[in-house]
Amino acid sequence: MTDLSPVRFLDRVSPPHILTLTVMSAASAIPMNIFVASLPAMAVAFNVSYAVMALSISLYLATAGVVQVIVGPLSDRFGRRPVTLWALGIFLLATLGATFAPDYYSFMVFRIIQAAAITLTVIARATIRDMVTREKAASMIGYVTMGMSVAPMLAPAIGGYIEGAFGWRANFIALFGTGILTFVLIYFDQGETNLYKSSSFAQQFKTYPNLLKSKRFWGYVFSGALGIGMFFSYLSSAPIIGERVYGLSPQQVGLYLAITPLGYFVGNGISGRHAVTWGIPRMLLLGSILGLLGMVAGLISIQLAPNSPLAFFAFTASIGLCNGMILPSANAGLLDVRPELAGSAAGLGGALMTLTGAFLGAMATLYVDTAHSAAPMILFVLGIMVLALIVILWTIGQEKKQLVGFS
Repeated sequence: MTDLSPVRFLDRVSPPHILTLTVMSAASAIPMNIFVASLPAMAVAFNVSYAVMALSISLYLATAGVVQVIVGPLSDRFGRRPVTLWALGIFLLATLGATFAPDYYSFMVFRIIQAAAITLTVIARATIRDMVTREKAASMIGYVTMGMSVAPMLAPAIGGYIEGAFGWRANFIALFGTGILTFVLIYFDQGETNLYKSSSFAQQFKTYPNLLKSKRFWGYVFSGALGIGMFFSYLSSAPIIGERVYGLSPQQVGLYLAITPLGYFVGNGISGRHAVTWGIPRMLLLGSILGLLGMVAGLISIQLAPNSPLAFFAFTASIGLCNGMILPSANAGLLDVRPELAGSAAGLGGALMTLTGAFLGAMATLYVDTAHSAAPMILFVLGIMVLALIVILWTIGQEKKQLVGFS
C-alpha cells in the first residue's frame, strides 16, 4: 500500500480515482436489469414465453457468480488493469452480439458472456484493498457501492423509456455506449495497484488453504451473504405481496421498491463516513441490529394498518440500510484475511455471497407463494437477520482471537 504512488486523476500510472472505482461498480450493475421492462417485447420478438425470456436474468446472475471466482485469481496473477480491460472488451463484444442476435438462443449465448461485466466490481474492491488499510477500505467501499445502489434503481426506468421510444434493442446499444465510455475512463485512469503479483497459478493455489481455512474469512463471507439474502428474499417476494395483498399495479410496486435502495444508499453513506472511526466489527453489529429492529417495527406496523401498502414497504428501507452498513465492512474484512490474495478473496467471496443470496431469494419465493399477508415474508427476512446477527457476533469473536494471537 505504501509503495503505490499518489492518486492522480486520468493518470495511467497512479492508482485509480474514487470516481473511476464508482463508475466501475455502477457500470457492472446496469447490465443486470436495464432491460427488465422490455422482457415482454423481447419474448414476443423471439417467439418464446415470458418465463423463458426471464432466464436472461437468472442465468446472467449464475454466470456472474462463476466469473467472480475466476477473475479474482487472474487479477492476482496478471494484475488489476489488464484483467479489467480484457473483461470489459469481452463485455462490449458480447453486447454487440446481443444487440443484433437473430434468435433467442444466440441472444442467450451473448447474454451469458455479458456477465464478464461483473469483473469490474471484483477489481474495484480488490483495488481499494491494494490502496488502503481495511478500515479505510470499508469507508471507500461504502462510497463506491453507492453507485451500485443508484444504478440498478434507475436502470429499469431508463430502460423502459428507451424501449418505449426506440425498441428493446436500443437498450443494448445504450449498454454498449456506456461500456465504451467506461473503457475510456478506465484506460486513462486505472494504474496498476497489484505490486506483488503471484508468480504462477500453482503458487497461488498453494496459498489457498490459508484463505479457505480462515474462520474470519468465512465469517465475513456469510455476514455479507446473509445480508444479500435479506435483499433478494424481499426483492423476489415483494411483487407478489404488492399485487396479491395490496392490489397494486406493477408501476406502483416499482415505485415502492425504490424505498429499499434508498435505505441502501443511506447505509453506504454511513459506512463511508464512519467506518474508519467506528471500525468494521462495530459497523457490522450496528447494521444488523438496525435491520432487525426495522423489520420488527414493520411486523408491528402491518398489524396496525393491514390494508396500507406503506405500512409494509416503508420499513423495508431497513433491509437496504442494513446491507449498506454490513456489505462494505464484510467485503473489507474478507479482503484483509490475506491481503496478497485480495483479488481471489474478492472473487470467491463475491461469488459465495451472490449464490447464497440467490438461493435464499428462491426459497423466499416458495415460502410466500401461497401467502395472503405480508407477515410471512417479514418473518422469513427476520429469520435471516437473526442468523446474520449470530454469524456477526461469532465473527467478532474470531477477530478478538486474532488480535490476541490465535488463528
